[in-house]
Amino acid sequence: MQKLAARFPNSPTDFSILYLGTTWLPRDLGPLLAFARRRRIPVVANQDGVGYPGWAGDRTDDVNRPLRRVLRASEHVIYQSAFSKLSSDLFLGEPPGSWEILPNAVDVDVFTPAPARPADGPVLILGGDQTQEYRLELALRAFALVAERHPDARLLVTGRLVSPLEPLVDGLRLGGRVALVGEYTQRDAPDVLRRGHLLLHTKVKDPCPTLVLEAMATGLPVVYPASGGTVELVGDEAGVGVPHPESWERDEPPSPEALADAVDRVLANLDGFSARARSRAVGRFALGPWLDRHAELFERLAPA
Repeated sequence: MQKLAARFPNSPTDFSILYLGTTWLPRDLGPLLAFARRRRIPVVANQDGVGYPGWAGDRTDDVNRPLRRVLRASEHVIYQSAFSKLSSDLFLGEPPGSWEILPNAVDVDVFTPAPARPADGPVLILGGDQTQEYRLELALRAFALVAERHPDARLLVTGRLVSPLEPLVDGLRLGGRVALVGEYTQRDAPDVLRRGHLLLHTKVKDPCPTLVLEAMATGLPVVYPASGGTVELVGDEAGVGVPHPESWERDEPPSPEALADAVDRVLANLDGFSARARSRAVGRFALGPWLDRHAELFERLAPA
């Protein structure tokens, strides 16, 4: 929404299109949809992920109910990845109107590589918020194996934690090698990413993580579970995806050993992976074309 607002300012009371991002739906969703219906204002949904039993458990229906309501009210649906479309069709149903797949974007003029990578390390970054326990534990266990092979390796952990860091750090004897960065603003994000050599992204079935695009734009290759929309973002050239069992009923991430091996593959050709990550972000996910596509869509749905 912040990216759109730069070219299409938000008007809370006098709007010609109701644009809804499913990651954070407004509290007054019902009245907004009713208002749009009465005024014949087109609704556009930007569809991210859905609830599925593997992570939402018995809350799956509760998570999906408002998403389904938005989908059925939408004249046009933007799916953030082919995976987003697949999961949405499965759990929400097919869209009643037109649709397209348009991945998220990154400002490649803001997210740029550091003049020089950190001299020590390698430095791995576990970015975003650690709101699922397995993501943090998997990263720490994989890093412990990396640290055995690379004595100067360090891990930076960002964002909110839902489980304490210290017990596992102590148990894995990683004291002094794992730093907790905490939460950071979007303005600070490029500098945070420039502190590392690669992004360790441990979330399975991630629909379209903008964090991954930001890392790629700053020249950080990505090591990740090969599922969800992340596969579509990274491709074959900007990092290494690690296969793992896939099921809607449970999340089964790859083993720490497999992730550590993937980190080694990237580090063995870090310059090449880094250059290709930046090139892929600029060539496929730059902000300008993403905004241009929205301009075309808005003009079609609500011509001035």
